[in-house]
This record gives sequence, structure tokens and C-alpha cells, in this order.
Amino acid sequence: MLDIVRYTFFQNALLGAFLISILCGFIGTYIVTRRLVFISGGITHASFGGIGLGGYLGTNPIIAAMIFAILSAFGVQWMSKKVDVRGDSAIALFWTLGMSIGIICCFLTPGFMPDLPSFLFGSILTIESPDLWLLGALTVIVTILGIFLLRPIQNVALIALTIVASLKMVGIVLAISLLTIPQMTANLFTYNYKHMIGLSIFIGWIDCIIGLYASYILNVPSGATIIFISIIVFIVSKTIKLFYSKFIYNNLSTSQNQ
Repeated sequence: MLDIVRYTFFQNALLGAFLISILCGFIGTYIVTRRLVFISGGITHASFGGIGLGGYLGTNPIIAAMIFAILSAFGVQWMSKKVDVRGDSAIALFWTLGMSIGIICCFLTPGFMPDLPSFLFGSILTIESPDLWLLGALTVIVTILGIFLLRPIQNVALIALTIVASLKMVGIVLAISLLTIPQMTANLFTYNYKHMIGLSIFIGWIDCIIGLYASYILNVPSGATIIFISIIVFIVSKTIKLFYSKFIYNNLSTSQNQ
């Protein structure tokens, strides 16, 4: 099984998973602690409009998705603050707008879009050097900025960029999971913001490694396997914490009764 590590495509996948774990560790912790999961889901699906437009116009779909996602994020903030539209309604509007534009453009693109499944469901094993450079640059920027207190609008832009950067890994359908589940698991063991970032990075990286190997052994899509593993890790961690808390409570009760 370890023979696969010698292949370049698997080495790229491991490096990409490591970078995305760092990136999602910072941004995902912000999303979970600030309760921005819904807006992040909206941005994720809105980015599909950029992918469709990029394919239709013959430009890079990822770059188009980044622009569309950032504009959607700013649009949600502008509508909810300046136009007196409820935040959840603004998110729903851009969510459905992006999906509808993406679907229409995909069907209008001559010959359809051959890479559409990878954008929807991810394909981490097909990640290439340009994708790694993009992930690396964004990871460095987010890591540096992560030590400073950013304005909300800047954070929303970084959320949009992180979401699009993770599309190659797990796709639009599952991208939000990569930004929330490892962070939820980390939050079971610590409430300290900085500790939560570090622990979620570690947990996300372990989820990716196990998921990659499991997908290789079972010959199933890697993105879905990574998310499935991360959910299993969360459930196991939650169960262990519940039993541990119950054990501590019973011991304290016994000590007090004596």
C-alpha cells in the first residue's frame, strides 16, 4: 500500500491536503466560532456560477469562481446592511443565483464541461502544480493575517477564496464540510481560539491522510471519503467525550457522597 506514495500524483495530493488543512484550520475556526456556516454554504454554491461562466467564456473556471465568490460575499453583506434585506434571504438569493447561472452556462458551453464532476465532487488525486502554488500562496497569506484582527469584510473575502481553493479537493457539494467538521471536532476538546486552530489543522490533516488511503484501497472518490472519515472521527470523539464526562461526573458524585 505504501508503494503509492512514490507516485507524483499521490505526493501532490498529500501536499495539497496538508495545505488545505492549514488553510481550513484558520478560516474554518473563524466560521465555526462566529457561526458563519450558512453564509459559507451560500458562497460555496454561489461559486458554481463562476465555474459555469469560466467554462462558457473559455477562461480559467477557478479564477472565475474566485471572482464570483468574492462578489457574492460582498453582495450578501451589502444587501443585508444597506438594502435592509435579511441576511439569510440575501444568502439564499446569491446561493440560487450562482447555481442557476452555473447550470445555464454549463449547458450553453459547446460540448458541455468535461471537468464538471470534479468541480461538483472534487478530485484531490488530480491536483497539479498550479493548484499547489495557488493553495500555498493563499495558505501563507491566511497564516500571516491569522495573527491579526481582521475586519469582517476581509474575513468574508478570505472565506470565499478558501472555499474556491478547496473545490479541487472535495468539490462544491462537500466543501463546507472541510471548513466545519474538523473544527467541530477540535472544539470538543478546547474552547481556546488559538488551540482550536492548531488542533483542527492536525485533525483535518489526519482525516485527509486516512481518507486518501481508504479511497485508494476501496477505489472510491477521495473527496467524499475524506469527509466521511472526518464525520466518523467527530462521532467517535464526541462519544469518547460523553463517556469521559459521565465517568468524571460519577466519580465526583461518589467522592461527595463519601
